[in-house]
Order: sequence, then structure tokens, then C-alpha cells
Amino acid sequence: MSEESLVCAYRLDGAGRGEPLEWAELGAGTEQSAPIWLHMDRRGEQTRRWLQEDSGLSPVVVDALLAQETRPRCEAFEDGLLVILRGVNMNPGADPEDMIALRIWVDGKRVITTRARRLIATHELRERLESGRGPRTAAEMLVGLAAALIDRAGTVIEALDDEADALEDEVIVSHDRSIRGKLIHVRREAIALRRYLAPQREAISRLLAEPVEWLSHRDRLGLREVQDRTIRYLEDLDSIRERAGVVQDELANRLSDRMNRTMYVLTVVATVMLPLGFITGLLGVNLGGIPGTQEPMAFLWLCFGLAVLVLVQVAVFRWLKWL
Repeated sequence: MSEESLVCAYRLDGAGRGEPLEWAELGAGTEQSAPIWLHMDRRGEQTRRWLQEDSGLSPVVVDALLAQETRPRCEAFEDGLLVILRGVNMNPGADPEDMIALRIWVDGKRVITTRARRLIATHELRERLESGRGPRTAAEMLVGLAAALIDRAGTVIEALDDEADALEDEVIVSHDRSIRGKLIHVRREAIALRRYLAPQREAISRLLAEPVEWLSHRDRLGLREVQDRTIRYLEDLDSIRERAGVVQDELANRLSDRMNRTMYVLTVVATVMLPLGFITGLLGVNLGGIPGTQEPMAFLWLCFGLAVLVLVQVAVFRWLKWL
């Protein structure tokens, strides 16, 4: 097999350490004396060939491990489980909400995982195996993968929560229009993350309900902790969306108030100028009999009269509490 197909393979020694394996050492899994973890890139042609010809898996399971479009779910097949989970995309230059699917087959002796893009969660699990702090059984490997995926999602959600806090403070003291762009980003990311985490919660619940013998009570407690954290993060995402909606409403109210004040000022100015315009327009008609045409001080008296009229209007507006 090429390196493009095989990401890593380990035999678990039962004490937290993994022994690296080559493809030649991998069989259909029934003769394995210790659990193994096989992690592959689903896009490789040799991955497809090995899964279809040498893995001993059901064609339905193979199709699911190689499928391009997936959603989080859990299905039981004989004594094994097909679990599809999603993790946030922490690769450089990627958006966290562009989540990566991890397809998992586990039957007590083998854990086979496939992915299309690099996942930080599986990389960390490899480091734990190499340092002797990794899972000891196939069931613990499944729990470790689920926990690592939700850990990474939790990091992103906590950062999103901090960003929502900052927006709440910023909208109070700032009038910067860039807040709207930040607000759209927070709401879009929260909605995208929730869309993928909600079915993941259901997949973990289904996993807990499966009566497989190799999933011990301790493993189920670990999965229940993963489920509880998933539920908590979903609640946090709902809270972030609601708080972002409140910030958006406050921002809209501020814009509306600013527009109302602007229209109010323009209305007052137009009201003040209306009688002045009427008088000057009336005196500007090109007809005989306009008073003051022979009086040298007529223009000054007109300006004085208009000023007095403005003062009277302002006084009336204040009396009416329009100003």
C-alpha cells in the first residue's frame, strides 16, 4: 500500500502503547491476537481495493467507509459498529465549521477509520499511542476518538463564545459598522456547527444503546461523558445564536434611532425654512406693487423680520417640546 492510502496502523499492547504495523501484517482481523487500529485516506485507490478485497467487511460497511457524502450516525452490523462522526477543520487556512467526517468501523478487535482530510484529533491520538498514554482496547479507541473530536469542537465553541461576549461589549461603546460583519460571522459559524453537532449527539445516543459485548461499562461511561459534553456545547451554540440575535436587534435599534434623529433634524429645518421660503418667494414675484422697492433699508428690515420669525418658531417648538 502507498503512503497516500495508509495514514497509520498500530497494534495495541493493552498498556496504552501502540506498535506500528505494515500493510503486510494486516489480515481480515479474525486472527489478530491484539486489537489494531488502521487509519486510511478514503480517496486512495489502494484503500478502496483493500477494503473491498482483504478487509473481510460487509459491502455495505465498505461503501459507508468510502462514501463521499455522510452524516453522523451509528449502525450495528453483526458484532461490529459503523460510526460516523465529524470534527472541526483545524487545518491552516480552513474554516472550523467546514467539518471533516471520520468514518469508523469497530468490532472489538479492529478499529478501521477513514477520512479525506487531515484531522488533528487522530494525530493527537497517534502521539498518545507512541508515548504510551493511548487507548488499551478497541472500545477505548472508539471512546478516545469521539472524545478527541468533541474536544476540538469545544475549543472552537469556547472561542466563539468569547467572540460573542466581545461583540456584546463592543456594541455598547462603539458605533463601528464592522460590528455587523463580525456578527454575521458569529451567527453563521454557530449555525453551521450546530447543524453538524446535533446529529452527532443522536449518533452517540444510538451508540450507547447498542448491546455489544466488547463495550464495557467503563467505556459506556466515557461515551456518556462525550454525549453530555456534546449536549452542553449544543446548548452553548443555542445561547450564542440568541445572544447574537440580541446584539443584532440592539444594532438595528441604534441604526433606527440614528435614522430617526436625522429625519427629525431635517424635518425641523424644513419646518423652519418653510415660512421663510414662502415670504421670500412672495416678495420675489416680478409684479408691480411689491412693498419696499423704493426704500433703501427695506432689505435689512426684511432680514431682521425673518430672523425674528425664526426666533419665534424656535420658541414655539420649545414650548411644544419639539426641541
